[in-house]
Amino acid sequence: MSKISAGLIMYRVRAGQMEVLLVHLGGPFWSRKDSGAWFIPKGEVNPEEDHLSAAKREFAEETGLKPGAGSFVPLGSVKQKSGKTVVAWAFEGDCDPGSIQSNTFTMEWPPKSGRRQEFPEVDRAGFFTREQARDKMHPAEFELLERLRKVAGAEGFAR
Repeated sequence: MSKISAGLIMYRVRAGQMEVLLVHLGGPFWSRKDSGAWFIPKGEVNPEEDHLSAAKREFAEETGLKPGAGSFVPLGSVKQKSGKTVVAWAFEGDCDPGSIQSNTFTMEWPPKSGRRQEFPEVDRAGFFTREQARDKMHPAEFELLERLRKVAGAEGFAR
């Protein structure tokens, strides 16, 4: 059975243009990558957990921000090449991307060294316009931004 991840897309409108919050994965494998290395904040859904609750939990874990109790717009799901399904919602909000605080993970690094190091799950975040996001984010997840543009009727996020 393929894994399911759930995530939230925070968006804001600045100067008439929609921007979305994306996160860059932490750790040594992603440190020098930029194009295709930005994602929506998301994570695996635990057994017996509903998808929206998982999305809110993961958003908080990866950004240190509480998504609040506002309105969450369902964006459906996309499938990544790995077979993982990503289910997402969008909500309007704002934050200082430089102030995010991610949870951490531990792994052996360098490989076969016997040493374990701790890394942030997310090492940075930023707001991006549609065109910027197309260049930065994982291609399978870009479809979620297209759906957001359609449901939000965001002229500022135009083609």
